[in-house]
Amino acid sequence: MRSMICLSFVLALLGASPLQAADETFSHFIQEVKLEAKKKGIAEKYVNVLDGLTPDPEVLRLAARQPEFVKPIWAYLLQMITPERLALGRAQLAEREAFLAQLEEKYGVPRTILVAIWGVETNYGGNKGSHSVLQALATLGYTGKRAEFGRQQLLAALKILQSGDVELSDFKGSWAGAMGHTQFIPTTYEGYAADGTGDGVRDIWTEPKDALASSANYLKRMGWRRGLEWGFEVQVPVDMDFSVASLKHPKPAAFWRDRGVSAPSREISDGLGDISLFAPTGARGPIFLVTKNFRALLRYNTAPAYALAVAHLSDRFTGQAAFTTKWPMADRPLLPKEISAMQSALMAHGFDVGGVDGLMGSKTAAAVRDFQKSRGLVVDGYATPGILRLLRGEK
Repeated sequence: MRSMICLSFVLALLGASPLQAADETFSHFIQEVKLEAKKKGIAEKYVNVLDGLTPDPEVLRLAARQPEFVKPIWAYLLQMITPERLALGRAQLAEREAFLAQLEEKYGVPRTILVAIWGVETNYGGNKGSHSVLQALATLGYTGKRAEFGRQQLLAALKILQSGDVELSDFKGSWAGAMGHTQFIPTTYEGYAADGTGDGVRDIWTEPKDALASSANYLKRMGWRRGLEWGFEVQVPVDMDFSVASLKHPKPAAFWRDRGVSAPSREISDGLGDISLFAPTGARGPIFLVTKNFRALLRYNTAPAYALAVAHLSDRFTGQAAFTTKWPMADRPLLPKEISAMQSALMAHGFDVGGVDGLMGSKTAAAVRDFQKSRGLVVDGYATPGILRLLRGEK
Protein backbone atom coordinates (compact mmCIF):
# COMPACT_ATOMS: atom_id res chain seq x y z
CA MET A 1 0.00 0.00 0.00
CA ARG A 2 2.80 2.39 0.94
CA SER A 3 4.65 1.82 -2.36
CA MET A 4 1.42 2.48 -4.28
CA ILE A 5 0.98 5.80 -2.43
CA CYS A 6 4.55 6.78 -3.27
CA LEU A 7 4.07 5.84 -6.92
CA SER A 8 0.87 7.85 -7.12
CA PHE A 9 2.65 10.84 -5.55
CA VAL A 10 5.49 10.68 -8.09
CA LEU A 11 3.07 10.32 -10.99
CA ALA A 12 1.08 13.29 -9.68
CA LEU A 13 4.25 15.40 -9.62
CA LEU A 14 4.87 14.37 -13.22
CA GLY A 15 1.32 15.33 -14.13
CA ALA A 16 0.22 11.76 -14.91
CA SER A 17 -2.26 9.47 -13.17
CA PRO A 18 -1.58 5.71 -12.75
CA LEU A 19 -4.26 5.05 -15.39
CA GLN A 20 -2.57 7.43 -17.84
CA ALA A 21 0.79 5.79 -17.17
CA ALA A 22 -0.71 2.38 -17.86
CA ASP A 23 -2.23 3.68 -21.10
CA GLU A 24 1.14 5.06 -22.18
CA THR A 25 2.85 1.77 -21.39
CA PHE A 26 0.28 -0.10 -23.45
CA SER A 27 0.61 2.34 -26.38
CA HIS A 28 4.40 1.99 -26.31
CA PHE A 29 4.06 -1.80 -26.29
CA ILE A 30 1.70 -1.74 -29.29
CA GLN A 31 4.13 0.40 -31.27
CA GLU A 32 6.97 -2.02 -30.49
CA VAL A 33 4.88 -5.01 -31.60
CA LYS A 34 3.88 -3.23 -34.81
CA LEU A 35 7.53 -2.62 -35.70
CA GLU A 36 8.44 -6.23 -34.96
CA ALA A 37 5.45 -7.54 -36.92
CA LYS A 38 6.43 -5.54 -39.99
CA LYS A 39 9.97 -6.95 -39.77
CA LYS A 40 8.42 -10.42 -39.78
CA GLY A 41 6.61 -9.68 -43.03
CA ILE A 42 3.12 -8.99 -41.75
CA ALA A 43 1.31 -6.56 -44.03
CA GLU A 44 0.48 -3.09 -42.74
CA LYS A 45 -3.30 -3.60 -43.02
CA TYR A 46 -3.11 -6.38 -40.44
CA VAL A 47 -0.54 -4.65 -38.26
CA ASN A 48 -2.76 -1.59 -38.04
CA VAL A 49 -5.56 -3.63 -36.50
CA LEU A 50 -3.60 -3.28 -33.26
CA ASP A 51 -4.19 0.49 -33.19
CA GLY A 52 -7.74 0.17 -31.95
CA LEU A 53 -6.90 -2.08 -29.01
CA THR A 54 -7.06 -1.18 -25.32
CA PRO A 55 -6.20 -3.28 -22.28
CA ASP A 56 -9.00 -5.62 -21.23
CA PRO A 57 -9.61 -5.26 -17.46
CA GLU A 58 -11.17 -8.72 -17.28
CA VAL A 59 -8.05 -10.31 -18.78
CA LEU A 60 -5.87 -8.43 -16.30
CA ARG A 61 -8.07 -9.61 -13.43
CA LEU A 62 -7.95 -13.24 -14.52
CA ALA A 63 -4.20 -13.14 -15.17
CA ALA A 64 -3.47 -11.70 -11.73
CA ARG A 65 -5.88 -13.80 -9.70
CA GLN A 66 -4.64 -16.04 -6.94
CA PRO A 67 -6.90 -19.09 -6.57
CA GLU A 68 -8.65 -19.11 -3.21
CA PHE A 69 -8.78 -22.87 -3.22
CA VAL A 70 -7.39 -25.82 -5.12
CA LYS A 71 -10.10 -27.90 -6.77
CA PRO A 72 -9.71 -31.59 -5.89
CA ILE A 73 -9.17 -33.86 -8.87
CA TRP A 74 -12.47 -35.66 -8.25
CA ALA A 75 -14.36 -32.35 -8.34
CA TYR A 76 -12.73 -31.52 -11.67
CA LEU A 77 -13.65 -34.93 -13.08
CA LEU A 78 -17.24 -34.60 -11.89
CA GLN A 79 -17.42 -31.23 -13.64
CA MET A 80 -15.98 -32.56 -16.90
CA ILE A 81 -17.68 -35.96 -17.06
CA THR A 82 -21.40 -35.36 -16.68
CA PRO A 83 -24.38 -37.28 -18.09
CA GLU A 84 -25.03 -34.37 -20.44
CA ARG A 85 -21.44 -34.28 -21.71
CA LEU A 86 -21.48 -38.03 -22.20
CA ALA A 87 -24.74 -37.86 -24.16
CA LEU A 88 -23.56 -34.96 -26.33
CA GLY A 89 -20.27 -36.70 -27.02
CA ARG A 90 -21.94 -39.95 -28.04
CA ALA A 91 -24.22 -37.97 -30.34
CA GLN A 92 -21.19 -36.34 -31.99
CA LEU A 93 -19.50 -39.73 -32.39
CA ALA A 94 -22.58 -41.05 -34.17
CA GLU A 95 -23.17 -37.95 -36.29
CA ARG A 96 -19.55 -37.68 -37.45
CA GLU A 97 -18.76 -41.39 -37.61
CA ALA A 98 -17.41 -41.44 -41.18
CA PHE A 99 -15.26 -38.34 -40.76
CA LEU A 100 -13.87 -39.47 -37.40
CA ALA A 101 -13.02 -42.86 -38.90
CA GLN A 102 -10.97 -41.07 -41.56
CA LEU A 103 -9.09 -39.10 -38.91
CA GLU A 104 -8.44 -42.25 -36.90
CA GLU A 105 -7.04 -43.98 -39.96
CA LYS A 106 -4.85 -41.04 -40.95
CA TYR A 107 -3.46 -40.02 -37.57
CA GLY A 108 -3.85 -43.12 -35.40
CA VAL A 109 -5.67 -41.25 -32.63
CA PRO A 110 -8.95 -42.85 -31.46
CA ARG A 111 -12.07 -40.92 -32.35
CA THR A 112 -13.21 -41.14 -28.74
CA ILE A 113 -10.09 -39.28 -27.57
CA LEU A 114 -10.63 -36.51 -30.14
CA VAL A 115 -14.27 -36.05 -29.17
CA ALA A 116 -13.31 -36.14 -25.48
CA ILE A 117 -10.81 -33.30 -26.04
CA TRP A 118 -13.52 -31.34 -27.81
CA GLY A 119 -15.89 -31.99 -24.93
CA VAL A 120 -13.48 -31.06 -22.15
CA GLU A 121 -12.09 -28.00 -23.91
CA THR A 122 -15.30 -26.28 -25.05
CA ASN A 123 -18.24 -28.62 -24.38
CA TYR A 124 -18.36 -29.43 -28.12
CA GLY A 125 -18.11 -25.80 -29.18
CA GLY A 126 -20.59 -24.46 -26.65
CA ASN A 127 -17.99 -22.43 -24.78
CA LYS A 128 -15.17 -21.40 -27.12
CA GLY A 129 -14.53 -18.08 -25.39
CA SER A 130 -15.75 -14.64 -26.35
CA HIS A 131 -12.62 -12.55 -25.85
CA SER A 132 -10.94 -10.90 -28.81
CA VAL A 133 -7.77 -12.95 -29.26
CA LEU A 134 -5.76 -9.89 -30.28
CA GLN A 135 -6.99 -7.80 -27.36
CA ALA A 136 -6.46 -10.59 -24.84
CA LEU A 137 -2.90 -11.29 -26.01
CA ALA A 138 -2.02 -7.59 -26.21
CA THR A 139 -3.29 -7.19 -22.64
CA LEU A 140 -1.16 -10.10 -21.46
CA GLY A 141 1.83 -8.97 -23.48
CA TYR A 142 2.30 -5.44 -22.22
CA THR A 143 2.68 -6.14 -18.50
CA GLY A 144 2.85 -8.84 -15.85
CA LYS A 145 4.34 -12.31 -15.55
CA ARG A 146 2.78 -13.49 -18.83
CA ALA A 147 4.26 -10.66 -20.90
CA GLU A 148 6.72 -12.77 -22.90
CA PHE A 149 4.00 -15.33 -23.67
CA GLY A 150 1.52 -12.62 -24.68
CA ARG A 151 3.94 -10.86 -27.00
CA GLN A 152 4.98 -14.10 -28.72
CA GLN A 153 1.41 -15.24 -29.17
CA LEU A 154 0.23 -11.82 -30.39
CA LEU A 155 2.76 -11.86 -33.21
CA ALA A 156 1.69 -15.38 -34.14
CA ALA A 157 -1.96 -14.28 -34.06
CA LEU A 158 -1.25 -11.52 -36.58
CA LYS A 159 0.28 -14.11 -38.91
CA ILE A 160 -2.88 -16.22 -38.59
CA LEU A 161 -5.05 -13.22 -39.39
CA GLN A 162 -2.93 -12.49 -42.47
CA SER A 163 -3.21 -16.13 -43.62
CA GLY A 164 -6.94 -15.67 -44.21
CA ASP A 165 -7.91 -18.71 -42.15
CA VAL A 166 -10.08 -16.57 -39.86
CA GLU A 167 -12.04 -13.35 -40.17
CA LEU A 168 -11.37 -10.67 -37.58
CA SER A 169 -14.98 -10.92 -36.38
CA ASP A 170 -14.51 -14.66 -35.64
CA PHE A 171 -11.06 -14.27 -34.06
CA LYS A 172 -12.29 -15.04 -30.54
CA GLY A 173 -11.06 -17.24 -27.75
CA SER A 174 -10.33 -17.53 -24.05
CA TRP A 175 -8.88 -14.75 -21.90
CA ALA A 176 -5.47 -16.42 -22.31
CA GLY A 177 -5.64 -16.57 -26.11
CA ALA A 178 -6.69 -20.22 -26.58
CA MET A 179 -8.82 -20.44 -29.70
CA GLY A 180 -11.52 -22.42 -31.39
CA HIS A 181 -13.36 -25.67 -30.77
CA THR A 182 -10.29 -27.42 -29.34
CA GLN A 183 -8.49 -24.38 -27.91
CA PHE A 184 -5.15 -23.96 -29.69
CA ILE A 185 -2.89 -21.07 -28.78
CA PRO A 186 -1.55 -19.20 -31.84
CA THR A 187 1.92 -20.78 -31.96
CA THR A 188 0.40 -24.27 -31.64
CA TYR A 189 -2.01 -23.38 -34.43
CA GLU A 190 0.92 -22.26 -36.61
CA GLY A 191 2.75 -25.53 -36.08
CA TYR A 192 -0.01 -28.11 -36.02
CA ALA A 193 -3.38 -26.87 -37.33
CA ALA A 194 -4.78 -29.08 -40.09
CA ASP A 195 -7.40 -28.73 -42.82
CA GLY A 196 -10.05 -31.32 -42.09
CA THR A 197 -12.46 -30.32 -44.84
CA GLY A 198 -10.06 -30.10 -47.77
CA ASP A 199 -11.01 -26.52 -48.64
CA GLY A 200 -7.51 -25.14 -48.07
CA VAL A 201 -8.52 -23.29 -44.88
CA ARG A 202 -7.72 -24.32 -41.29
CA ASP A 203 -10.74 -22.84 -39.55
CA ILE A 204 -10.73 -24.14 -35.97
CA TRP A 205 -13.08 -21.33 -34.87
CA THR A 206 -16.23 -22.22 -36.81
CA GLU A 207 -15.48 -25.61 -38.44
CA PRO A 208 -15.32 -28.59 -36.02
CA LYS A 209 -13.78 -30.82 -38.69
CA ASP A 210 -10.72 -28.57 -38.91
CA ALA A 211 -10.47 -28.40 -35.12
CA LEU A 212 -10.69 -32.17 -34.70
CA ALA A 213 -8.16 -32.78 -37.48
CA SER A 214 -5.84 -30.26 -35.84
CA SER A 215 -6.04 -32.04 -32.48
CA ALA A 216 -5.38 -35.39 -34.16
CA ASN A 217 -2.36 -33.98 -35.98
CA TYR A 218 -1.01 -32.41 -32.79
CA LEU A 219 -1.30 -35.61 -30.75
CA LYS A 220 0.34 -37.64 -33.49
CA ARG A 221 3.23 -35.17 -33.60
CA MET A 222 3.48 -35.32 -29.80
CA GLY A 223 4.12 -39.05 -29.96
CA TRP A 224 0.71 -40.68 -29.83
CA ARG A 225 1.16 -44.39 -30.59
CA ARG A 226 -1.51 -46.05 -32.71
CA GLY A 227 -3.30 -48.91 -30.97
CA LEU A 228 -1.89 -48.19 -27.50
CA GLU A 229 -4.29 -47.52 -24.64
CA TRP A 230 -3.76 -44.47 -22.44
CA GLY A 231 -3.64 -46.52 -19.23
CA PHE A 232 -5.82 -48.31 -16.71
CA GLU A 233 -6.62 -48.52 -13.02
CA VAL A 234 -4.42 -50.79 -10.92
CA GLN A 235 -4.01 -52.15 -7.42
CA VAL A 236 -0.81 -51.82 -5.40
CA PRO A 237 0.57 -53.62 -2.33
CA VAL A 238 -0.06 -52.06 1.08
CA ASP A 239 3.67 -51.39 1.41
CA MET A 240 3.99 -49.78 -2.04
CA ASP A 241 6.93 -47.41 -2.41
CA PHE A 242 5.19 -44.34 -3.84
CA SER A 243 8.49 -42.55 -4.43
CA VAL A 244 8.60 -44.39 -7.79
CA ALA A 245 5.23 -42.92 -8.85
CA SER A 246 6.36 -40.33 -11.39
CA LEU A 247 4.84 -39.24 -14.69
CA LYS A 248 8.23 -37.91 -15.74
CA HIS A 249 10.12 -41.15 -15.14
CA PRO A 250 8.27 -44.12 -16.69
CA LYS A 251 9.52 -47.66 -16.16
CA PRO A 252 9.21 -50.95 -18.08
CA ALA A 253 6.17 -53.08 -17.32
CA ALA A 254 8.37 -55.66 -15.59
CA PHE A 255 9.39 -53.02 -13.03
CA TRP A 256 5.78 -52.71 -11.89
CA ARG A 257 5.04 -56.43 -12.00
CA ASP A 258 8.07 -57.06 -9.78
CA ARG A 259 6.66 -54.61 -7.22
CA GLY A 260 3.33 -56.33 -7.02
CA VAL A 261 1.29 -53.87 -9.07
CA SER A 262 -1.66 -55.67 -10.64
CA ALA A 263 -4.76 -54.98 -12.72
CA PRO A 264 -8.01 -56.95 -12.51
CA SER A 265 -8.59 -59.31 -15.44
CA ARG A 266 -5.62 -58.14 -17.47
CA GLU A 267 -1.88 -58.49 -17.84
CA ILE A 268 0.58 -55.67 -17.43
CA SER A 269 2.41 -56.60 -20.60
CA ASP A 270 5.77 -55.54 -21.98
CA GLY A 271 3.99 -54.30 -25.12
CA LEU A 272 2.78 -51.27 -23.17
CA GLY A 273 6.27 -49.80 -23.35
CA ASP A 274 7.56 -47.64 -20.52
CA ILE A 275 4.70 -46.78 -18.16
CA SER A 276 4.25 -44.59 -15.09
CA LEU A 277 2.43 -45.09 -11.83
CA PHE A 278 0.02 -42.19 -11.39
CA ALA A 279 -1.45 -41.83 -7.90
CA PRO A 280 -3.14 -38.41 -7.79
CA THR A 281 -4.43 -38.92 -4.23
CA GLY A 282 -1.72 -41.25 -3.00
CA ALA A 283 -2.92 -44.53 -1.53
CA ARG A 284 -6.35 -43.06 -0.74
CA GLY A 285 -7.93 -43.12 -4.20
CA PRO A 286 -7.71 -44.63 -7.69
CA ILE A 287 -4.21 -45.46 -8.90
CA PHE A 288 -3.25 -45.89 -12.55
CA LEU A 289 -0.53 -47.14 -14.83
CA VAL A 290 -0.34 -44.74 -17.76
CA THR A 291 1.41 -45.08 -21.09
CA LYS A 292 3.13 -42.89 -23.64
CA ASN A 293 -0.29 -41.80 -24.90
CA PHE A 294 -1.20 -40.30 -21.53
CA ARG A 295 2.04 -38.32 -21.75
CA ALA A 296 0.94 -37.12 -25.21
CA LEU A 297 -2.25 -35.78 -23.62
CA LEU A 298 -0.06 -33.92 -21.12
CA ARG A 299 1.54 -32.13 -24.07
CA TYR A 300 -1.91 -30.82 -24.95
CA ASN A 301 -2.40 -29.59 -21.38
CA THR A 302 0.19 -30.13 -18.66
CA ALA A 303 -2.38 -30.68 -15.89
CA PRO A 304 -2.64 -34.42 -15.03
CA ALA A 305 -6.28 -33.87 -14.02
CA TYR A 306 -7.00 -32.65 -17.56
CA ALA A 307 -5.33 -35.67 -19.17
CA LEU A 308 -7.23 -38.03 -16.88
CA ALA A 309 -10.53 -36.27 -17.65
CA VAL A 310 -10.00 -36.65 -21.40
CA ALA A 311 -8.86 -40.26 -21.07
CA HIS A 312 -11.71 -41.30 -18.79
CA LEU A 313 -14.37 -39.44 -20.78
CA SER A 314 -13.10 -41.28 -23.87
CA ASP A 315 -13.53 -44.61 -22.07
CA ARG A 316 -16.99 -43.72 -20.81
CA PHE A 317 -18.17 -43.04 -24.38
CA THR A 318 -17.71 -46.75 -25.09
CA GLY A 319 -19.58 -47.89 -21.99
CA GLN A 320 -16.68 -48.50 -19.63
CA ALA A 321 -17.51 -48.07 -15.97
CA ALA A 322 -16.33 -45.42 -13.55
CA PHE A 323 -13.19 -46.12 -11.54
CA THR A 324 -13.36 -49.06 -9.15
CA THR A 325 -11.72 -47.30 -6.21
CA LYS A 326 -13.58 -44.35 -4.74
CA TRP A 327 -12.01 -40.91 -4.46
CA PRO A 328 -11.27 -39.67 -0.92
CA MET A 329 -13.96 -37.01 -1.03
CA ALA A 330 -13.73 -36.37 2.70
CA ASP A 331 -10.27 -34.94 2.12
CA ARG A 332 -9.47 -31.58 0.64
CA PRO A 333 -6.22 -30.40 -0.95
CA LEU A 334 -4.13 -27.95 1.00
CA LEU A 335 -4.36 -24.28 0.10
CA PRO A 336 -1.12 -22.67 -1.15
CA LYS A 337 -0.70 -20.87 2.19
CA GLU A 338 -1.17 -24.20 3.98
CA ILE A 339 1.45 -25.85 1.76
CA SER A 340 3.84 -23.05 2.73
CA ALA A 341 3.03 -23.65 6.40
CA MET A 342 3.58 -27.38 5.94
CA GLN A 343 6.90 -26.78 4.19
CA SER A 344 8.05 -24.54 7.05
CA ALA A 345 6.98 -27.15 9.59
CA LEU A 346 8.74 -29.94 7.68
CA MET A 347 11.93 -27.89 7.62
CA ALA A 348 11.58 -27.29 11.35
CA HIS A 349 11.40 -31.07 11.80
CA GLY A 350 14.60 -31.51 9.77
CA PHE A 351 13.09 -32.55 6.43
CA ASP A 352 14.38 -31.01 3.18
CA VAL A 353 11.62 -29.43 1.09
CA GLY A 354 13.92 -27.42 -1.19
CA GLY A 355 12.41 -24.09 -0.09
CA VAL A 356 9.09 -22.62 0.98
CA ASP A 357 7.08 -21.70 -2.10
CA GLY A 358 3.53 -22.94 -1.51
CA LEU A 359 3.85 -25.50 -4.31
CA MET A 360 3.57 -29.26 -3.94
CA GLY A 361 6.73 -30.21 -5.83
CA SER A 362 8.71 -33.45 -5.85
CA LYS A 363 10.99 -32.43 -2.95
CA THR A 364 8.04 -31.49 -0.78
CA ALA A 365 6.30 -34.78 -1.59
CA ALA A 366 9.51 -36.66 -0.70
CA ALA A 367 9.68 -34.78 2.61
CA VAL A 368 6.05 -35.66 3.33
CA ARG A 369 6.87 -39.32 2.67
CA ASP A 370 9.84 -39.15 5.04
CA PHE A 371 7.63 -37.59 7.71
CA GLN A 372 4.92 -40.23 7.16
CA LYS A 373 7.53 -42.97 7.50
CA SER A 374 8.84 -41.47 10.72
CA ARG A 375 5.32 -41.57 12.18
CA GLY A 376 4.38 -45.04 10.95
CA LEU A 377 1.81 -43.70 8.49
CA VAL A 378 1.04 -44.84 4.94
CA VAL A 379 4.01 -43.54 2.96
CA ASP A 380 2.44 -42.04 -0.17
CA GLY A 381 3.48 -38.36 -0.07
CA TYR A 382 -0.14 -37.20 -0.24
CA ALA A 383 -0.48 -34.05 1.83
CA THR A 384 -3.72 -33.43 3.69
CA PRO A 385 -4.84 -31.05 6.44
CA GLY A 386 -4.29 -34.00 8.78
CA ILE A 387 -0.60 -34.08 7.91
CA LEU A 388 -0.33 -30.36 8.60
CA ARG A 389 -2.04 -30.79 11.99
CA LEU A 390 0.39 -33.57 12.92
CA LEU A 391 3.35 -31.38 11.95
CA ARG A 392 1.99 -28.62 14.14
CA GLY A 393 1.48 -30.99 17.03
CA GLU A 394 -2.29 -30.58 16.91
CA LYS A 395 -4.82 -33.34 17.48
